[in-house]
Amino acid sequence: MLSVFVRSALTKYRRSWLPSQTVVRAMSSSGGAVSPYTTLAISHPAESITHVELHRPEKRNAMNKAFWSEMVNCFNEIAVDPGCRVVVVSGAGKVFTAGIDLMDMASDILMPEGDDTARIAWNMKRVIAKYQETFSVIEKCPKPVVVAVHGACVGGGVDLITACDIRLCTQDAWFQVKEVDIGLAADVGTLQRLPKVIGSRSLVNELALTARKMFADEAKSSGLVSRVFADKEAMIVAALEMAQEIAGRSPVAVQGTKVNLIYSRDHSVAEGLDYMANWNMSMLQTQDVMKSAQASMEKRSPKTITFSKL
Repeated sequence: MLSVFVRSALTKYRRSWLPSQTVVRAMSSSGGAVSPYTTLAISHPAESITHVELHRPEKRNAMNKAFWSEMVNCFNEIAVDPGCRVVVVSGAGKVFTAGIDLMDMASDILMPEGDDTARIAWNMKRVIAKYQETFSVIEKCPKPVVVAVHGACVGGGVDLITACDIRLCTQDAWFQVKEVDIGLAADVGTLQRLPKVIGSRSLVNELALTARKMFADEAKSSGLVSRVFADKEAMIVAALEMAQEIAGRSPVAVQGTKVNLIYSRDHSVAEGLDYMANWNMSMLQTQDVMKSAQASMEKRSPKTITFSKL
């Protein structure tokens, strides 16, 4: 049986899929100040859960100039929000994202500033580093991020989802590392993260060098996504239920787990173990350990425990 919050959230998202629905972009559901985002819709479907929706449905959620800075601001805010324990990311409209908005981004890419080759190159590097931070900020955020993909996930969309912690998709989803088709090597995360998400280096090379589409079944079998759903509605319900499960655990344990998983991915086993020992020599002193142990002995779910905000 679906929990009350999932039913309520599902009703809300059904309404939000209608073209006439006005989406309120607010970081707080308590009537606080409206956030200045023009490409994202932020909501709180349940306590401790933040939903970030790519929200340019009329443009297939293409990533314009505003998007690249708004994602950084949004996730920096989420990272230090003690009321948020889990993030769900999805896309409004018919697809997750069509990738970069070439028309809007052309000036940055094709006409970099500078008086000579050296200065143009330095400025271009700054621009690329700025765009890289748009997705690195997701990975740096200590809150777990569940991304739910439907329809197309092209170019920058793959950069985005590979920075997330858990990836879900619908049966009609497809993924494409599109950059070689527009004359460039993917430069904001796909070539660095996708090989660590998918075990087969050959498959990664094939996808990146041919720009062919990968459909849902292959994405599941290769490990790009962990679950596939019949439609967007079922996927959003599952994403929210998964978020609820995560949010019900100790935030000290959950955020520590994410931080250490990412550290271990990029370091040797010995380095990861040493980092973990240094981490837990302080984190094990939390009251959450005793609370969780007691609940386990009493055969109670962790979701029955009241954990302090972090």
